[in-house]
Amino acid sequence: MSATPDEAARALADGALILLPTETVYGLGADAGNAEAVAAIFAAKGRPRFNPLISHVADAEAAARIGAFDATAHALAQAFWPGPLTLVTPIRDASHVCDLARAGLDSVAIRVPAHPTARAVLAAFGGPVVAPSANRSGRPSPTTFADAVEETGFAVAAAVDGGDCQVGLESTVVSVLDGQTALLRPGAVTRDQIESVVGPLAGGGQGHRSPGRLALHYAPDAPVRIEATAARAGEILLGFGPGVGDPRWSLSPSGDPAQAAANLFRLLREADRQRPAGIAVSPVPQTGLGEAINDRLRRAAGFVG
Repeated sequence: MSATPDEAARALADGALILLPTETVYGLGADAGNAEAVAAIFAAKGRPRFNPLISHVADAEAAARIGAFDATAHALAQAFWPGPLTLVTPIRDASHVCDLARAGLDSVAIRVPAHPTARAVLAAFGGPVVAPSANRSGRPSPTTFADAVEETGFAVAAAVDGGDCQVGLESTVVSVLDGQTALLRPGAVTRDQIESVVGPLAGGGQGHRSPGRLALHYAPDAPVRIEATAARAGEILLGFGPGVGDPRWSLSPSGDPAQAAANLFRLLREADRQRPAGIAVSPVPQTGLGEAINDRLRRAAGFVG
C-alpha cells in the first residue's frame, strides 16, 4: 500500500528510509542531515561511499540555505526549477547535509523536483532529503513504483506511489564552482538549454562531485550492446525510430528522444527479465536529449569514452 506524504515525512523524521517518486526516477530517500539514515541508503544500495548524493528540497529558498548560490546558480535555478536539474555549489550550511551525504566534499548537490507528490513529501518534512535512485547500485534506475519496490522496498518504512516517472532519466547535473559552470552529467535539461541561459560551458568539470559517473552503471544482468543495427541470436533489440525492430520493444517507434528516455530503463529491466543472451540497442542520435540517453547506454554497456 502506498504511504501518504505525511506518513513518508514522519518516517524520514524517525530516521527511516522511504521510496520517493520524482519526475526523473524513483529515489531511496533519507533525512540529509542524519548520518545514520544516510549510511542506511549506502548499505541498502550497495553504493560506494565516495559517490555523493543529491539533496532534494521543496523550493529555491530552501536550496539557497544549504548551498552558496552565485548569479549563475540563481539564473539556472530560476530557469529550470522545479525540474530535472541538479546544481552543485559550495556548501553553505553543512548541518543540514551531513558529510557522508556529500562524500566529504566542500560542495553540495541540490535539486528542486517538479513531481507534485515529491514536493508534498518535502514540504511536509521541512528539510533536505537525499534520494539517489532506488535501485541497487549499478542497476537500471526504477521508473515505476513496482520496480522501485522490487529493488529496495525491503529497506524502507514508507513507500510512496507517484505513478510512472515522466522523464525516465536521472537529473542533469551542473556544477557552479570557482566561477566556472560545467556539465557533470547530461539529462533532460540539455546542454543547449543550459547554454542558452549561462553561455558556453567550461570543459572538463569535476566529475567526482556528481553521482552516476561510474564506468559500469545503469546495467541489467544481460550484456548490453549499443549502436546495433539488428539483433543477434538470443538478443532482444530495443529499437529506435520507424520500422526498427519489434514495436513491443521499441524505445520510440516515432523516433522521439523524450519517449525513448521515458522508456529506456523500463525496457532494459523488462528485457532483462526475459533472460536473453544480450540486449542490443539501436543507434540514438547524440543531439539534444540523445546526449543523456547515450551516456546511460554507454555506462550500461560498460563503455565510457
